[in-house]
Amino acid sequence: MDATERAGDDAPTRREIDVEAASRLANDVLDEVERAVVGKRTALSQVLAAVLAGGHVLVEDLPGLGKTLAARSFAQTLGLTFKRAQFTPDLLPADLTGSFIFDQRTSTFEFRRGPIFAGLLLADEINRTPPKTQSALLEAMQERQVTVEGQTFTLDSPFHVIATSNPIEYEGTYPLPEAQLDRFLARISFGYPTRDEEWDVLRRRVERRREEQQLRAVTDGPGVLAMQAAVETVTVDDSVGRYCVELASATRRHPSVLVGASPRGSLALLLLARARAVIAGRDYVTPEDVKEVAVGGLAHRITIKPELWMSAASGTTVVNDVLDSTPSPAPLDPTGVP
Repeated sequence: MDATERAGDDAPTRREIDVEAASRLANDVLDEVERAVVGKRTALSQVLAAVLAGGHVLVEDLPGLGKTLAARSFAQTLGLTFKRAQFTPDLLPADLTGSFIFDQRTSTFEFRRGPIFAGLLLADEINRTPPKTQSALLEAMQERQVTVEGQTFTLDSPFHVIATSNPIEYEGTYPLPEAQLDRFLARISFGYPTRDEEWDVLRRRVERRREEQQLRAVTDGPGVLAMQAAVETVTVDDSVGRYCVELASATRRHPSVLVGASPRGSLALLLLARARAVIAGRDYVTPEDVKEVAVGGLAHRITIKPELWMSAASGTTVVNDVLDSTPSPAPLDPTGVP
């Protein structure tokens, strides 16, 4: 057996679509997901933007607000294989990556794949498992591969992780270190629905007469890859790129910040903004695209000074301060030029 193996079938055949077609697909996906996750179009758009940008998402929110439902819904509508790993204190790295099992019939060791071999992996309550298991995700998230007993297995493409975290219960949890938080392209929160939206959730449940909700597949794995390729064609003016750099740099100078966003943060802004432009049907990025994704792309990369932990200061407030104080580039015309 070679040192590096393909863990799944052959890579899906790549397709080519333009930005307009990718935008239509993206909005069809959002329309379908909204059948299950009611009234959260903005947050869902940011999750999809992170996927189209080729990244992973951390959904940090209170229990019962649709984190797991959103992940499952995106897997269904994007046509990706979906697996869920419940991160508990006794979860071992091998439970996630898989391990070699001795086959008595052939007297050989056979690799049994773990749940990480999926198109979309839901890492549920990721902060409830020890760092040793959390770190098993790092190689997969960054390198799209896992190494087990010296052998490397390439994950199928596309591969994305949507992890969930509960921000209020800290007993028996293991907070994610900054190095692992930085691997998530965006951190998103859904928040409570309005009363009308909450009633809509109840009404839909009564009308369908069952708990589960099956969504149609709008696209598939090759379609997702084609949409990601379309994002790579989006034009970024120098002024907008420098605006991303200025925002990330300003977080490092903020008086409440111990450690600000690294260059990976400014790159995240750029990638997310391009994906948002595609969802909006444009082949160029505007300063408004950058502002829309700034909190999701930067807030989790910021460490507040310890003496301010009991204050209202947070990564979100810092990013909002930076957005208010950093001059925005001139608006772009439809050609993508200031």
